[in-house]
Amino acid sequence: MTDIDAGAGAQDQAGEGPGIRILAQFIRDLSFENPRAPETLRGGAAQPQIDLGVEMNARGREDGLFEVDLKLSARAQRDDGPLFVVELLYGGVFQIGGVPAEEIEPVLLIECPRYLFPFARRIIADVSSEGGYPPFLLDPIDFAGVYAARKAQDGQVGHA
Repeated sequence: MTDIDAGAGAQDQAGEGPGIRILAQFIRDLSFENPRAPETLRGGAAQPQIDLGVEMNARGREDGLFEVDLKLSARAQRDDGPLFVVELLYGGVFQIGGVPAEEIEPVLLIECPRYLFPFARRIIADVSSEGGYPPFLLDPIDFAGVYAARKAQDGQVGHA
């Protein structure tokens, strides 16, 4: 099957119902800080406290496609100070068809990050492992819940 055939099939499918195609995925920014290595790499210490941050952003492009960014940040620390900090901004370019305009925002900020998450999770696991720690495997994220909390927060700010 050629790329042209695959594209035509996707267009036909988009006409029949909603469809999401991932056209590209990429690391936009990646940072790993291991400020107290190698002292913090010794075993036997207490489990670290992990603070996790999740952000999603999306924007339309002039070509009708959409860019979606998933930002994940994790800070691991113990009572005696930080172990590591990892920040990843992982992006994707999406083609979305058959979705009404009023439903596009939830698709971009819930469904698209769901597609990106497994790849971002793997990058964070790999980089933490390369930093000398066991692979840091993020638990699955409820993107619908994050989106709802963000909308509720925006609503409260708008009413303040």
